[in-house]
Amino acid sequence: MADPEHYPDELWGIEDPRITHVPELGRYAIVYTAYARGGPGVALALTEDFHTFERFGVIMQPEDKDAALLPRRIDGRWALIHRPVSGPSANMWISYSTDLRQWGGHKKILEARLGAWWDANKIGLSSPPIETPEGWLVIYHGVKQNAAGAIYRLGLALFDLNDPERCLKRGDEWVFGPRELYEQRGDVDNVVFPCGVTLASDGDTIRIYYGAADTSIAMATASVRTLLQWLEERS
Repeated sequence: MADPEHYPDELWGIEDPRITHVPELGRYAIVYTAYARGGPGVALALTEDFHTFERFGVIMQPEDKDAALLPRRIDGRWALIHRPVSGPSANMWISYSTDLRQWGGHKKILEARLGAWWDANKIGLSSPPIETPEGWLVIYHGVKQNAAGAIYRLGLALFDLNDPERCLKRGDEWVFGPRELYEQRGDVDNVVFPCGVTLASDGDTIRIYYGAADTSIAMATASVRTLLQWLEERS
């Protein structure tokens, strides 16, 4: 999909697409990281069939990544969750647009914790938020640095359906981390990194597709009800 000839922001490739079906547009929104000399930026494309794409180019300038579009407007505006880097820390932000091209109203919605937490200093959105009656269920990754390197693990947060800037709950521990050998050893050790999730026909079972140690792709299943219950007990 990378097209560096026409889109120089993709000179060094693209990665980490988050795909959201947008009923109002009748298309899928693909928000992905585009790499070039200036660093990673957030880019957007729309498609109906995954054969042809309407590219919007970079919508969030480097360094920014880990982004996904909410599937419906919030108060008449599209909402994008993303992760800009500012100094030594990286936190999750939300921005708004009326045309998917010009973005503003930037607000921080979830901060990396400090100290020895599993999600200290650097966090980012994993798969696109899941809409539930209780709120937007967000799976996010946290990165902990230790003497052996970085460990990528997953945690949960819940945001208000009509005001996604407002975090309702945040788990105090991680829920999923590298345990299997293929998650612990690879091109980048100790990484579980989801970008996609699908909801089964029962309306509860989710399939989480994730990169394992930057070497292979794996899948895990979970229950939305169980995740929400865990958040209720651990936030």
